[in-house]
Amino acid sequence: MRLSIIDQSPVSSGSTPAQALQNTIELARLADRLGYTRYWIAEHHDIESLASPAPEVLIARLTAETTRIRLGSGGVMLPHYSPYKVAEQFRMLHALAPDRIDLAVGRAPGGGPLSSLALRRERTESPFPDDFPNQLVELLGFLHREFHPSHPFSRLTVTPDMPGGPTVWLLGSSPWSSHAAAELGLPYAFAHFIAPEHAASTLEYYIAHFKPSRYLAAPQAIVAISGVCAETDEEALRLATSVRLVRRRIRAGEKGLVPSVEEAVRELGPAALEPRVDDGTLPSLFIGSPTTLRQQVTLMADQWHLDEVMIVTIMHDHRARMRSYELLAAALNAG
Repeated sequence: MRLSIIDQSPVSSGSTPAQALQNTIELARLADRLGYTRYWIAEHHDIESLASPAPEVLIARLTAETTRIRLGSGGVMLPHYSPYKVAEQFRMLHALAPDRIDLAVGRAPGGGPLSSLALRRERTESPFPDDFPNQLVELLGFLHREFHPSHPFSRLTVTPDMPGGPTVWLLGSSPWSSHAAAELGLPYAFAHFIAPEHAASTLEYYIAHFKPSRYLAAPQAIVAISGVCAETDEEALRLATSVRLVRRRIRAGEKGLVPSVEEAVRELGPAALEPRVDDGTLPSLFIGSPTTLRQQVTLMADQWHLDEVMIVTIMHDHRARMRSYELLAAALNAG
């Protein structure tokens, strides 16, 4: 099974955003050595605990820090931006690391209403139009020179102009995204860690309704899960309290850095250290030893016919986070 990483550059309490970005660089180097397939950078705005509002900037740095692994966005929140500018940015990244760049685009804002308003160049009292499908088609047109000769944009060249280009993925957490990916014939990455309840139906639809295209001959899907791995189930449960508290705070609209395990246990209570009851269903947060996670992830991959899984791991302790990815790579044979 192929393993990949999506990194949100978490900022731990007692640390700094600058250190979080250095941690991302160190983790990307490790993933490159361990044989992970992809390393994607998330885009989040006005979230104090996540230090990655501009994935294209961090990806550029990682092209110089890695040699083999594919690098990409997870994803670029396209409604905020000009498709032409995004095409230029990722053409530039492709020139820096030819045939190693993924451009996963999403429809979600990556933040709250106020940050979305601040990102917009034009601000009116009327609701901003949802033209994401048109934006996506325009982006593909720029990257693949697909504009009709009569279209004004057909006269534009997206530089750096060189063979090949970034691979465009559609990133989603709702049925709509699977419909669009299937219709356009694009590879699809589903954010299970955001909306696990939609995973089965969206993947089934995507595979059943996929239309071969010039981009892709057969459906290609990745599921991105949240996971915490440690030497034992008990230690993994303890380390996972930090991300469980982060999730609860974000849902409540609260800000703050990734808490320590001790702070998380105090706030969540001793029940947070109790193991999940195995009822035969897939967890929304994969927690456990290498043996436990191998069983859970293999079950998921078998159910949904996956050959690649992407993992996001948030912990307070960066060394424990690095170790988690090492254990996962060994357990699931990364690469």
